[in-house]
Amino acid sequence: MYAIVKTGGKQYRVERGQHLLVERLAAEEGASVALQPLMYRSEETVFDADGLEQVQVTAKILGHERGEKLRVVKFKPKRGYKRRNGHRQELTRIEIVDIALGGKGGARKAAKPAAESKAEPQASTSAKPAAEKPAATDAAQETTTAKEATENGA
Repeated sequence: MYAIVKTGGKQYRVERGQHLLVERLAAEEGASVALQPLMYRSEETVFDADGLEQVQVTAKILGHERGEKLRVVKFKPKRGYKRRNGHRQELTRIEIVDIALGGKGGARKAAKPAAESKAEPQASTSAKPAAEKPAATDAAQETTTAKEATENGA
């Protein structure tokens, strides 16, 4: 059983018990974080968004580290241009604790926030038409004013 997860703009193939170095995560040492799954593979393969909502990939943060120092040198011959710079990437070492395909309980939890978020936009959409109507009448008045000005000027 394995999963493909996305973190820090990169994708990783992970299995339970695996240790990884990923770009710095904003969590304390020892904390558990959920990683975003892109694919799950066991007896069945899950690619679709509805199925991936039920997949949970949990990782434990083992520590924060810095990567190797990289030297960046810029040089242009015959111009006297030389620049030297260094870079060390901020990294987090994680351990994959669990990869699970949740049952109906995970789907129910995901459905509740979606229903709440749908209620909020409906309230805001009812306020929008009232705000748009005066703007439309303002535009109509401007066009009639422009027509009158051209007729009077001609």
